[in-house]
Amino acid sequence: MKKFGFLTVVVLVLILAACSSSDDSGETTDNFDRKAMLENVADNIVIPAYQNFSANMAALKVATSDFVGTTDESNLVTLRQTWSTAFISWQSVSMFEIGKAEEISFRNFMNVYPVSATNIEANISSGTYDLTSVSQQDEQGFGALDYLINGLSDSDAAIVGFYTDANTGTNYKNYLTDLVTRMDDMTSEVLNDWTGTFRDSFVNNSGSSATSSLDKLVNDFIFHYEKHLRAGKIGIPAGVFSGTPLDDRVEAIYKGDLSKTLFNANLDALQDFFNGKNFSNNATGQSLKTYLDFLNTIKDGEDLSSLINNQFNSARTIATNLNEDFSEQVRTNNSLMLNTYDELQKNVVFLKVDMLQAIAVNVDFVDADGD
Repeated sequence: MKKFGFLTVVVLVLILAACSSSDDSGETTDNFDRKAMLENVADNIVIPAYQNFSANMAALKVATSDFVGTTDESNLVTLRQTWSTAFISWQSVSMFEIGKAEEISFRNFMNVYPVSATNIEANISSGTYDLTSVSQQDEQGFGALDYLINGLSDSDAAIVGFYTDANTGTNYKNYLTDLVTRMDDMTSEVLNDWTGTFRDSFVNNSGSSATSSLDKLVNDFIFHYEKHLRAGKIGIPAGVFSGTPLDDRVEAIYKGDLSKTLFNANLDALQDFFNGKNFSNNATGQSLKTYLDFLNTIKDGEDLSSLINNQFNSARTIATNLNEDFSEQVRTNNSLMLNTYDELQKNVVFLKVDMLQAIAVNVDFVDADGD
């Protein structure tokens, strides 16, 4: 019996050594093919998603030009449709704040909300503004476009009137054009970085240090899930952190009925990334899910990857009952928003604690919202 026990211990030690060890630099290593995961992420998820988003931004630029050239209600409706399409596709790339996107603070310039209508109007009135300034992030991006094409009035005719006014119309047109041009230019800059030299450097940086691609990517993923999906889209409007519901803090506040669509698109993109699902089809490759399965990560007798996917699905199911307009939902039945937040929060523990511990990645961002 003693000999059998000793052999069992030896076998367990060998298994653990095969799965995880430390090299001379102190990095935690294992036999999982991290480079293959990074290749799947770059080639089948990030780059195709950015290509799709870039195409939608190009269409938005064309629709903006058409509206400025022929400013009527028909072209306003078309402009809104292309804005919605681009905004929805943005949800598939917004988590990837790495490389050029991190360098230029892409996410903050593209989608800070709520925007400052007062400052937007001041920019339009003066005709002088610097959209590269960090201090003007809340005066541009999708939120500012939302204000300019949805929030100026409840009437399409009246909105068109702002752009055709003999005294101020040109300034509105110029600001609208400048916003979309900057968004399109930044998108092209990030995509060109990925399809240029960054793709290879990203894939080849396949180690396990704090500066490795996987460590940074996983932190971006969790940060986005926690701060931009859970808190930004749900928790802050629901009043989780303020103690009071804030119905003016929802995404796409002026459009109204788009906030749920944006939430679902982002939730889907995050889960698809976790599972290594190709952007263009249902094929899957190496991913955080396969990494956890490779390590045979079990929690409470169940595969951790299954627990994470089940929790994604549970949050999605709860969210099906939400109003298409989250602002309306907060005003009429905020408990459903709070329930959705609670379901999302459960996955924070699985992702941020259990998963990170399993794959030996440390959190690299500051958590200050008391969760």
